[in-house]
This record gives sequence, C-alpha cells and structure tokens, in this order.
Amino acid sequence: MRSRKILWGLPLLGYLLFSFWYTNTGGPLSAAEVEHYLGKMQALGRNDESLDRLRIFLQSDTGNQFLMINNLDMNETPGEVAGAQPGESSDQIMDRYMEHMYPALFARASHPIFFGNAVHTSLDVVGIQNAEVWDRAAMVRYRSRRDLMDITSNPAFAGKHHFKLAALTKTVAYPIESQLYLSDPRFLLALILLCITALSDIALFGRRR
Repeated sequence: MRSRKILWGLPLLGYLLFSFWYTNTGGPLSAAEVEHYLGKMQALGRNDESLDRLRIFLQSDTGNQFLMINNLDMNETPGEVAGAQPGESSDQIMDRYMEHMYPALFARASHPIFFGNAVHTSLDVVGIQNAEVWDRAAMVRYRSRRDLMDITSNPAFAGKHHFKLAALTKTVAYPIESQLYLSDPRFLLALILLCITALSDIALFGRRR
C-alpha cells in the first residue's frame, strides 16, 4: 500500500510544484510597481506616446497569464547592423535578439507556444495600410505582465532590441488573455502524468488483485 501511495504521490507533488511555479501568485501589479516599471522604461528612452499605452496596459492588469500575438515581416536586406557580422540574414540577426529573450522567458515560466511561416499574403484586410504581406506569426505565453516588464525593462534587453528592429520590415504585437487554451502545459501535464501513473499502477499492482 505504501508503494502505491508513493507511485501516486510523487507525480502529484511534482505537478503541484510545477503549477505553483508556472502560475502567477503575485496578483495584479500594484500602483507602485506600475510607476517603477514606467520609470525604468522612460530611462531606456521610451517616448511619451508608448509610455501612455504601456501605462494603460499595466494599470489594467488582472494578474492572469496572457499571450502575445506577433505578426512578423522579415527584412530581406538588413544591411550592416552593429554587433552582427557583415552579410548576416534577418533570421541570423533575429537569433541574436532571441539569445537574450529565450533564457529570460524560460526563467519566468514564459515561452513560445506557436510559430509558423505564412503560406500566402493576407486574404482579407480592412482598415489597415501595408498589411498584405507577412512572413510568419508567433505566439508567446507570459506568466504575468510583471514578468514581461522584468524582461523588457532590463538594460540587457535594450542592448539587444536593435537586432529585432533590424531584422524586421514591420511587425504587429498585441496581448490577449485566453478564454480557451487547451495547450496549457498544466492541462497537458496533468493528462500525461495521470495516464502514465494509472498505467504503472495497473502494471505493478493490477496483477496482485
């Protein structure tokens, strides 16, 4: 009986620890935190218009996870870029930007969840100029708006951001809070652990009964 409790208890403990780390437990941003992050972004050179948009985004924080939707049009001729080798492609230059982003994301339970290349130009464009051509789309999950600001307000991020600008001709990025998100790792991990543990239980203890 004790072995069976261990069989079920260890996966449950692992799942609870993962869920605690993966879920924002800090609640929404406080007013003091909003001002703190806005001050850091202003010191990095953000203009007043972008700071006003950012203020609204931060003040409306719900404390929930969110997804950042990115439409990307890659720059076919990025030219000379400071810190990059001559002749590097836009993908290589973008990789230099992501070298900083990936560790910062993963350390905060944030990560890409979708990436794909466009197979055609826009089939429907309404009220938007220069929106017919896109090369790829990506979605990135953020644990919280606090985690996003910890990344983007880091001076190390500012030192890499010019790689992203050079690699792109244009981009649109906006956040959403998901109402249906079946690929949430917490949901998938629960299913996987339940299946593995149940099968192990049957294999180890089913014959004894």
